[in-house]
Amino acid sequence: MTGAALACYRLFVAPHGRSAIAAISIRYESRFFVANSMDTALAGARRRYPVNTASQTIRFNSTLALVSIVALTFFGYLAIGLPLAVLPTYVDSGLGFGVVWAGIAISTQYVATIVSRAQVGRLCDQYGPRRSVLLGFLAYGLSGILTLASALTVHVPAASLALLLAGRLALGIGESWVSTAAITWAIGLMGSRETVRIISWNGIATYGGIALAAPFGAWLQGQYGFFAIGIVTIVLAVAGFMLAQTRPPVPGVKEKGIGTGQVLSRIAPFGVALALASSGFGVVMAFVALFFHSRGWEGASFALSAFGLAFMGVRLGLAQAVARFGGLPLTRISLVVEMIGLAALALAPSPTIAIIGAALAGAGFAPVFPALGNEAMERIPPQNRGVALGLYSIFLDVSLGTTGPIAGLLADHLGYAAPFSFGVGAVLLSLLLSLGLRRNRRL
Repeated sequence: MTGAALACYRLFVAPHGRSAIAAISIRYESRFFVANSMDTALAGARRRYPVNTASQTIRFNSTLALVSIVALTFFGYLAIGLPLAVLPTYVDSGLGFGVVWAGIAISTQYVATIVSRAQVGRLCDQYGPRRSVLLGFLAYGLSGILTLASALTVHVPAASLALLLAGRLALGIGESWVSTAAITWAIGLMGSRETVRIISWNGIATYGGIALAAPFGAWLQGQYGFFAIGIVTIVLAVAGFMLAQTRPPVPGVKEKGIGTGQVLSRIAPFGVALALASSGFGVVMAFVALFFHSRGWEGASFALSAFGLAFMGVRLGLAQAVARFGGLPLTRISLVVEMIGLAALALAPSPTIAIIGAALAGAGFAPVFPALGNEAMERIPPQNRGVALGLYSIFLDVSLGTTGPIAGLLADHLGYAAPFSFGVGAVLLSLLLSLGLRRNRRL
């Protein structure tokens, strides 16, 4: 994971129907008006003049507002992505604890994320998202300090691992609080009609951060050692904290909504499908580095970057695709693509094929969270959106938190291609489950 560790992630469409979603597509609009000529030679004639409307300015300003908020997510996932390419080998070979502990180290982050996710959603609904974001970046800073301490105590492997695991727990809290609150913040500033675009751009920031940070983290570790990752994490936490203080606040929602149990029951079928699909994402992020290392290949960081870049490319046009095809049909197509990518990784005879497989897996996974989230959020009243987002994301967290150890055991006994075969099976189950889901609003 990393994410098995990671992720990630990142979302949903407001209950305004497909016509509202289509209106979110990024484009420029112009209108025409008809005027009567005052020229006597052209009296009575009508002429059409193109006139730019204020929608261009509004769209530009809303884009700037969106960028300023998703930048918070970007800073957070830069911190998450830094150790992805080096953490498994650091625990496995550097500290000597083996592949199972490498998977546990990656997935530990999600223990904290799972515990804190619902709480942050409730706090965002009640008090607004800024407080949660600020607390999240404090947790990122603590993670950097603990990672630095782990690197400085590497001569005592048990202590180093304990500090590293504590840092991963802090990182999980930071991820949960910043990523969930940032989406809620952007929706509060821009309105629910922009939910698809917000989710898509938040995902781009998420995997853009991963794509940039993974190779940079590998370079940092090679040039300066693992402690440099801790230092850069602290710097990113400070930068994110300062940026959050400059953004306009969004108040909480005081109206009472439905109970948490009702929210959970409405989103659970979509959450289970998401969890199964996310297993494929988890094995790529957690085991690509070890898979490449076991084959004697270079370029594991490029496989992670290929995953992230493919993800971003798909997300750029996601709002239009959801509007055109609907969330569930798009999810089913995407799951097939993800399975093909994972199969290519498992059977890859060369690093090039493995990198292509990672890219296909990223492209296939990209629409799953927002497309299924779109369908789930249509069943939730506005007063419960923060809680619903937190609970929906827990399915992702549980998946990523359990994928690492399970796939690690498979890799230990069956080889490093086994986790990708496991991912294919999980995504296939998600596809079968999605075939039984139906579009049905229930507010």
